[in-house]
Amino acid sequence: MVLRGYVPTSEETLQTLAALRLQSLNSDFSTHAPFPRLEELFPPHVLHARLPPPPHQPPSKCRGARLRAGLLAGGLWGQALAKQRAERDQRLRGRLREEGASTMAAIVEKWKLLQGMGRPEAMAAYVALVREWPGFGSTLFDVDLHAVRPRLGVGQGQPWQWATLTPLSSQSPVDSGPQRLWLGIGAKAVSLYKPGEPEPLDSFCYGRISSFGASDSSTFRLSVEDRDLLFETSQVDEIAQLLNTYLASAGAQRLPRPQEPPTSPPTSEPSVLPQGLCPAAGPWQHRPPVGSSHS
Repeated sequence: MVLRGYVPTSEETLQTLAALRLQSLNSDFSTHAPFPRLEELFPPHVLHARLPPPPHQPPSKCRGARLRAGLLAGGLWGQALAKQRAERDQRLRGRLREEGASTMAAIVEKWKLLQGMGRPEAMAAYVALVREWPGFGSTLFDVDLHAVRPRLGVGQGQPWQWATLTPLSSQSPVDSGPQRLWLGIGAKAVSLYKPGEPEPLDSFCYGRISSFGASDSSTFRLSVEDRDLLFETSQVDEIAQLLNTYLASAGAQRLPRPQEPPTSPPTSEPSVLPQGLCPAAGPWQHRPPVGSSHS
């Protein structure tokens, strides 16, 4: 999870996590201890993010310009451009090696400070650091949020609208396209994260989820109160199975216990929930993919 970049935290913390991993693997620092590769200790994407972006090349404005560019690319200009790209790639590889060496040196220095820490302590410290992220324990899925549709008048041919999520709400303005997000599914809530951001854009406790289902093999729909959220993902089945498990558990916990008498007399006044808790919605439904049938 850490190496895949699914724990958004500072580079300093990532280096400390790598040092704790070395301590748990090799015990105290030693020049004779086996060293894992850097990508087995530290998220590679963090190093790549330090590299300068490729130069922007504006698109050709007309067909004639594209044709001339194509002709030039087949001659001396094409060879010169290829040489420039090769030189740039070589510089980037050298820069990446330098960044990797610098990061490994910082990790080793932190490893030396852990002298005397036992393997169980190192593992416990590692987990404690990761648990500081509020999303710890959730399963994260890479998704593209394509659309948000109000659920008022569902089935009346309402078009899908492009989504904007700052924050996700029915009052959010309309944007121009899909957004790459993390869909975090945990024991108590479903959250949407901007990749790399520690705080969620929005979270839905299971009492707010009315239904979910697959429109096709790569499209997943989540109905939350007055909104339908449409995601594109390659992990539709995994998301549905995990949601089904958590929602079934949440539904079982809300079942009444007849053997326990009420501790207070009934009242006609609506109950007030503490801030941050969700009222239980109606029974959730797992809608099957389009084209399937119930037995």
